[in-house]
Formats: sequence, structure tokens, C-alpha cells
Amino acid sequence: MLIAADKFKGSLTAVQVAERVTAGLRRVVPDLEVEALPVADGGDGTVAAAVAAGFERREVPVAGPLGQETTAAFAVRGDTAVVEMAEASGLQRLPAGVFAPLTASTYGSGELLRAALDAGARTIVFGVGGSATTDGGAGMLSALGARFLDADGEPVAPGGGGLADLASADLSGLDPRFASVEFILASDVDNPLTGPKGAPAVYGPQKGASPDDVEALDSALAHYAKVLEEAVGAKAAGYAASPGAGAAGGIGYGALLLGARFRPGIEVMLDVLGFAPALEWADLVITGEGSLDEQTLHGKAPAGVAAAARAKGKEVVAVCGRLALPPEALGRAGIRRVYPLTDAEPDIQRCITEAGPILENVAEQIGRDFLV
Repeated sequence: MLIAADKFKGSLTAVQVAERVTAGLRRVVPDLEVEALPVADGGDGTVAAAVAAGFERREVPVAGPLGQETTAAFAVRGDTAVVEMAEASGLQRLPAGVFAPLTASTYGSGELLRAALDAGARTIVFGVGGSATTDGGAGMLSALGARFLDADGEPVAPGGGGLADLASADLSGLDPRFASVEFILASDVDNPLTGPKGAPAVYGPQKGASPDDVEALDSALAHYAKVLEEAVGAKAAGYAASPGAGAAGGIGYGALLLGARFRPGIEVMLDVLGFAPALEWADLVITGEGSLDEQTLHGKAPAGVAAAARAKGKEVVAVCGRLALPPEALGRAGIRRVYPLTDAEPDIQRCITEAGPILENVAEQIGRDFLV
């Protein structure tokens, strides 16, 4: 039995999901051999998944999205580092109820990447998602040695809004170590930087951006890309239109400028976490996340797990808080059956606040259905 599930956001971490499912299964088969491999798709929870798979957790002081000092973690195993931008620049780093769509900065994410380089990383997996920011990665690049100046030769203000005043960009001071590391941009979204499907339009409202803010941010990021094109050539324009450039408020664009290679987050993380060897001996794979919905089918962890398992002829079932996919979509994704918490407990609020015990009961039912 292999449990490879993501977190139930707001209720259980991926590690806790695996623990609860294991406990429920062992009510049915007490000596059941279970391997737990908590997974993530590059967004928040990616470092925790790496640590659960045997990576070492490292903590460093960095700037949060509003410039306040915070402590962020990354994970290291050998010469591979897993860096999660949300650790430094995520929504969870903002005070409760506070959004800063125009001013939140990714500077701390750059500091986190520098810490990974200082730790000797030769391969860096950069998981992006859950950001509080829409600055096109300008803050991150600044922390790594780039300079973004206004017409008076002064640094522009932090955040995407400040990029409207950008007059010149100088990337010559970027940390030269990026030229000799494998830098992987791991994301579950493939949006470009700007436009109707760009970072401000699609994700800005989730970060508190009003319609006027979205318009201002889209214009500022387009201007930013134009100034960078003048500074480093046509490749800057190409990167802005590339899949993944709009990930995490455009930090994907900044990563591409650093030489990153874009890959779907769950594919990268399954490689890094050692999913293939764990899958070899499993008779049944249990995956899942908080909500199985249309987004799940577009690069989220359960879809990636199911695709990899199906390729090896393994049967897959899923657990989730709520299910919003029809059976035919689940079948196409390679998921034989889904066990939502809401089937066991119709009260959605209880499913959120008491997710652990309910999930154990659900896992016990999976045990009865598949193990007895």
C-alpha cells in the first residue's frame, strides 16, 4: 500500500493525511505494510513533503512579502535543494486579513535561493505557488544582485505597482552561480506573464487586487518586460510569453531570466521524492487533496500521482474533503474510486475542523473495500 496524497488545505498537512489514512487502514489490517510518501505540486507544502521524504530542513531569516523579517525553510539532500517561494513570499506570511497586491515583494524568495546556493546546491527545485505577490520576480532578482531603477536612478518601490516607474534594469550583478546549477521551475500553472491569462488577471484577485489594481499590475508587468527586453535582448520578451512565466505572480518570469527550466510541479516532485521506486511494490495507491475539482486535472498532485501509477498498471483510489468531478473525468484521470469526507459527514464545517478523525473512518472503509 502506497499513500501519496497532498495536503487538505486548511485542515491537514500531507504528512497528517498519510498518518490518518494509515491509522484507518490498520483498523482493518493491523499489520498492513504501508509506505507513506506525502506529495506536493510545487506550491505551499513542498518543503514539508521533501523533509518527509528524507531531506534535511534548513531555516534562514528572510524578508517577508511586506519587508518584515521572517524565518523561512528550504530542504537539502546531497547537492539537491528544494526551495518553496511561499515559505518567504506566500499569502501565509501576510497578517490575517491583510493583502498587499501592489506592494508585496518576492525579495525574500531571492534570499532563500541564495541560501540554497550557499548550502552547496547544484540542483535547485524552485516550487512556486501560493504567493502574496505580483511583482514578476523583480524582488527576487533584486535580492540576487539585479538593479531596477527609476528615472532618477533610484531603486523602484517594492512590489508590482512600483514597476510602473521602472526606467532601467541592470542584471549584470546577478549571482553568477546560477550559470552552473540546474535550476528547475516547478509549478502547476502555465500562464504567461501578462494579458487575459496572465498573472494579474487570473490570480491578482486572489491576492486582494481590485479591477483597477489588476489593470495597473498588468500594465506595470508589461512595462517591466519591455525594459528588460532593452536590457538583455529579445529573450526577455520570449520568456514573458512562455508557459509558467505567470506562475506565483510572475516569479516564474524572474526564474526563467535566471536560466530556469519549467516543468510541471508534480512531475518534478515525484522524481525528487522517489515515487517510482516506492510505486514498484505497491498493490494499491491512495492519493488525494482537499478538493478534487477541475483544477485537479490540470497539474495538481492527485492527477500526477494517478497518471504515474496508471502507467505502471497500478490501481488508484483517492480521498478528499469534497468531490466536484464526475465519474467519467475521474476515470480518464486514472482514479478508480473517490472517498470524500462529505460522504461520511455531510456537515462541511465539521469536515474542515474534524478532518483527521473523519479521514480515519473513510480510510477504514477503503480497507474494507479493498483489503478484506
